[in-house]
Parts: sequence; structure tokens; C-alpha cells
Amino acid sequence: MSPVTTTMLIAYDGSRESRRAMSSAARLLNPREVEILTAWEPLHRTAARVGGMSGLRQAEWVTDTEEDDPAYARARDTCEEGVELAESLGLVARAHLVEAKTSVWSAIVDAVRVLEPDVIVTGTRNASAWKSLWQPSTAEGVLHNAGIPVFVVPPES
Repeated sequence: MSPVTTTMLIAYDGSRESRRAMSSAARLLNPREVEILTAWEPLHRTAARVGGMSGLRQAEWVTDTEEDDPAYARARDTCEEGVELAESLGLVARAHLVEAKTSVWSAIVDAVRVLEPDVIVTGTRNASAWKSLWQPSTAEGVLHNAGIPVFVVPPES
């Protein structure tokens, strides 16, 4: 009888919390292969959202390709950093970039439907109730909408 292989998707944004989540998952869940997922939002969409909240008029700025977008380049570098961290932990990792069209958690959930992992690993920040009104928790969105087990690693206390 061959051992069962668990497919693990690790949501990685380069934060201390996401690095801690990956390290904890590698140690506690002992996966062999992992999918490293980094969600990104095009710069023009970020500018529109921020400009809309401020009430200020904004200039049009749209790049011709994803590769021309500084947000894409930063996400690509972050995802590559996640792969390097996974490999330093003894894991075999594949990189995935997904565009967050509405929210980061929904981009992760959409990727779950394509990649079909057995479990999602994510870190979480210790946001105050007031701050969480303006910045909803990605971990909470994933937890309530993924439809598969989610391994949530809390921040260090």
C-alpha cells in the first residue's frame, strides 16, 4: 500500500505571518510537495480603489501587459521568494500567481478550484476590530468559502 500524498496550497504574501505559516505547515503537516500561491492586484485597480475612497480624481494608468505592471513584478518576486523558502524547508514547490479581481481571499478560493489541493495553509494577522472593518481578514474569507480544510497559523504573541 503506497502512502497518501497530500496536496497543500500555501497562500504566500511575503509577510512574517505567511513565512511563519509555511514553516509551521512544513513542520506539523509534513508535506512533500506544495503549491505556493501569491495573489496580486494590478496597480491601476489599486489606484482606482484608493482614489475612490479618497474622493480625489485620478489619472488613467493602464499597462499594456501584466509584465509591465510594477505590482505584478513585485508579486512574481514574492512568489519566487516563497518557493525558495519552501525549498529551504525541504519541500518541492511550484509557483502560482493569481490576479485578485475582487479580493485576495476570493482569488485564493478560485485557485483552489483549479489546483484542487487537499488543504490550504495561511497565516493571519492580529487585526483590531476597528481595523478589520476596513481590511477584512483574508484567512477568514478563505476559511468560510474554500470548501476544504484550512490550516490557519496565528501570529506570534
